[in-house]
Amino acid sequence: MLAAAAGVTSRVGLGTAALVLPLRHPVILAKEIASLQVLSGGRFKFGVAVGWDPAEFAAIGVPLQERGRRTDEAIEIVRLLLTEEHVSFDGRFWQFDDVTIYPRVNDPPRLWVAGGTLTHAPDTPDKPYIAATVLDRILEADGWMARSSGSDPEDVRNDWLAVQAHLEKNGRDPTTLTFGATQFLHIAASASTEDAMAEQMPLFTRVMGDHRTRDDLQASYLTGSIEEMQETVAGLQRAGLEYLILTPLVDDPRQLDLIVEHIVEPFS
Repeated sequence: MLAAAAGVTSRVGLGTAALVLPLRHPVILAKEIASLQVLSGGRFKFGVAVGWDPAEFAAIGVPLQERGRRTDEAIEIVRLLLTEEHVSFDGRFWQFDDVTIYPRVNDPPRLWVAGGTLTHAPDTPDKPYIAATVLDRILEADGWMARSSGSDPEDVRNDWLAVQAHLEKNGRDPTTLTFGATQFLHIAASASTEDAMAEQMPLFTRVMGDHRTRDDLQASYLTGSIEEMQETVAGLQRAGLEYLILTPLVDDPRQLDLIVEHIVEPFS
């Protein structure tokens, strides 16, 4: 999809938010990234996550409990293959000898790492705090993608404090890391919260699945009236958010106009 988008655009940024890295073979992935980065003129951002859905891991045949270690090994492999030639690697999950990726990449993509506290989804194996392994992964990244957060972004605020403290403890200036977040949304014209939610919830259910409760969806994403959505974004901005990724729930171009009018322009 990103390759197709690169072929019909010249300025728009391209990125993954986020690629579930432990489900990909890092050598093949490095080749795909090299081609995309060269053909797009360096417009790709490499956003990765460890994943959380047991069904996805079962379908691919990857043990869920290996996701963090596989992610770290894959990041190391992709970085080596994009910056060096004649690479050999003898890891726990992948081994290879004398591999060089063509075309060579003059400007490797910036790495964004996703992860953080998750307290409102009972069917996830993630912890109700930001794990030390996630903090170490963020330490080596160019950007951090916080968890999607709804009406109360307290977890994101606390995670950002933990991330900054971890960077400072390890001798890195937190201002060198971009603090980002991704949000799914649907702008409803109604000023009433209930009317807006009545329009939004069927769309969230269609995209996210009917196993998730209304409370879970509200805690995770931008919902409610325009004013309520703006207040959620303002809360993230007050916490230090720099970069917001917005994902519409429908493919109606009118939603893009509404998102620009009510979210992008007021916060630009």
